[in-house]
Amino acid sequence: MLVKGATALVTGGAQGLGLSIATYLAEAGANVVVADRNAELLARLPKDLVGVEMDVTDPKQVNAQVAGIVERYGQLDILVNNAGVIFSEPFVNVMNPAGIMHDYDRFRSSLAVNLDSVFIVTSAVVEQMIKRRTKGAIVNISSITACGNEGQTAYSAAKAGVNAMTVTWSKELGRWGIRVNALAPGFIGTDSTRHALTETALKHIESNTPLRRLGKAEEVAQAVITLVENEFINGVVLDVNGGLRI
Repeated sequence: MLVKGATALVTGGAQGLGLSIATYLAEAGANVVVADRNAELLARLPKDLVGVEMDVTDPKQVNAQVAGIVERYGQLDILVNNAGVIFSEPFVNVMNPAGIMHDYDRFRSSLAVNLDSVFIVTSAVVEQMIKRRTKGAIVNISSITACGNEGQTAYSAAKAGVNAMTVTWSKELGRWGIRVNALAPGFIGTDSTRHALTETALKHIESNTPLRRLGKAEEVAQAVITLVENEFINGVVLDVNGGLRI
């Protein structure tokens, strides 16, 4: 599938990695709709990006907005499930006697935004694709932490779930010409990464990455283009991590 002339939806695309992906798709010639719940950031989007306010954890709102996008553009060809929030909390914290174990409500909240949202948005988009017999490409943004990362029980579980859904959907949807892949970035030098990790932790990651640096957002965006345009890649979780293993 060529990106040029296609219509793409990028969730969580008003800033950071999502904005880089959306911008890269637009530069490649796609009509790009950015979905985000931050109205202020949506108002600041470049002119070549169309912003839609959307809470990706709300099925009714997602279904309505996706239907509106399809009505406006005729069809939806590309979905990039990028929306999510990095979350860290140790499973056991003896320094907090009042709550030694990982909080269950925070666990569920992390899964809602990082895992449930992928199911909700993909469901809405695939329904529209099948109704219109659109051969589409879906790219789910996973993470290097999907293999299990210390201090990130909820986030790792969510991203592992994203990988599992990716492979499952690739098997089910391929017969309709809908390809589903995931992209698992390592540690990318975005604001969200720098806010989530201490400077000491970042330096440790850089020193343990064979390329000795954090990734760049545009390098992830380039990989998204590859997954969209190569029509025989399906059911793949592509690592973009500089060779880092955790």
